[in-house]
Amino acid sequence: MRKIQRRALACLLVAAILAGGLGLFVILYFKDGGQWVSASFNRHLYSADGALLSGRVLDRDGEVLSQVENGQRVYTGDSTQRKAVLHAVGDPQGKIGTGALTAFADLLTGYNPITGVAAAAQGGGDVYLTIDVDCQIAAWRALNGRKGAVAVYNYETGQVVCMVSSPSYDPENIPADLETSDAYQGAYLNRVLSAAFTPGSIFKTVTLTAAIETIPDLFDRTWTCTGSTEIGGDSVTCPSAHGEMDIGDAFASSCNCVFGQLAVELGADTLAQYARKAGLTNSYSVSGIPTRASDIPLTDVTENQLAWAGVGQHHDSINPLSMMVYMGAVAAGGQAAVPRLVDQVDAPAVLFPSETRTSRTGTLIQGDTARILGDMMAYNVTQTYGADRFGGLDVCAKSGTAEVGGGQSPHAWFTGFVRDAGHPYAFIVLVENGGSGARVAGEVAAAVLAQVTSS
Repeated sequence: MRKIQRRALACLLVAAILAGGLGLFVILYFKDGGQWVSASFNRHLYSADGALLSGRVLDRDGEVLSQVENGQRVYTGDSTQRKAVLHAVGDPQGKIGTGALTAFADLLTGYNPITGVAAAAQGGGDVYLTIDVDCQIAAWRALNGRKGAVAVYNYETGQVVCMVSSPSYDPENIPADLETSDAYQGAYLNRVLSAAFTPGSIFKTVTLTAAIETIPDLFDRTWTCTGSTEIGGDSVTCPSAHGEMDIGDAFASSCNCVFGQLAVELGADTLAQYARKAGLTNSYSVSGIPTRASDIPLTDVTENQLAWAGVGQHHDSINPLSMMVYMGAVAAGGQAAVPRLVDQVDAPAVLFPSETRTSRTGTLIQGDTARILGDMMAYNVTQTYGADRFGGLDVCAKSGTAEVGGGQSPHAWFTGFVRDAGHPYAFIVLVENGGSGARVAGEVAAAVLAQVTSS
């Protein structure tokens, strides 16, 4: 009798394991089945050289960017357009892992967990990206062959209307020296989503946020900048002597001496806390594509290192998209939409794709602080950068000129937002080794915003 009971228990245990395994498989199948089916080893969906042979990629207005013709993946438009959209669309061989042809391959095949990829026989699915091709071209031309990144998004809806990374190349005329030339170094890297760079003075937006909320007499103080100050036994320098300033003028002048002193007064723990609170150290999911997190290492730093970290130097490293989202939160009063790249999907079997949904961040900045910071960024534009270059747009911005060492020119940054309910856009521009952030990156931002707000 006992032997029968033991055998029965063993059978029940085996049955429970089988049922659990089956249940887990079903969950994973519905969760990850699209990735399994559209993986590059599924050869009937790909050409011999690795190109996805199903589906079309279009911009937000329905302009076809890539499609399949005569059994070949092709890219439309002229060479400038193809270079401008490459990192959003993806390359034929899938080496740009964040491109639509790789990241949204299951949508392009028309995959459904019930019917599989039957829709692929009818050409697959249409994936409409949120980007505007004219904005892409404007950004590419403004970069003018320089390495860098440009992104603009609607912080209310999450739609990324512009996402350009350079260097790029024409996928219809792949350069023979693509893999060997320094000119194409990093061409497979989407600098908006997957890279991080020394931020320079754009990080002062975070230091200022912390100071506004934790230093009670901040707006009653004045400082005198002589071009250099000693902090922690070593100097912190400015490009010029700014003279006597309040905090508004120190921010507009981007005074390293003042912000270095503020960083030390705040302390490493507080500065690190505000970098985290701003979402800079987060990895965002952009329609399912994970972004690189920024890094603000403030453990065991000296006072002088902390001062330089507070002005965006030392070992600070910022992902462009995370700073753009922070700017969106400042514009929106604390929270912003998380960026997304898929506008809509038109495929017979694809229902309610998660890639099109809008989600929101947590509170990245307090509402009152966001209003103060926005006003101070608007003052930067009128006082320092020049409002006329933005054609009447109410732009709030901060530039950055980030020293990178090694005898190289500094990285040029420009970030901020348009303060206009009709144009709820936040933006980020990086020109690698471009020099002056206000002049070089600011010119790129002005050109792109003019196109974005006219589209």
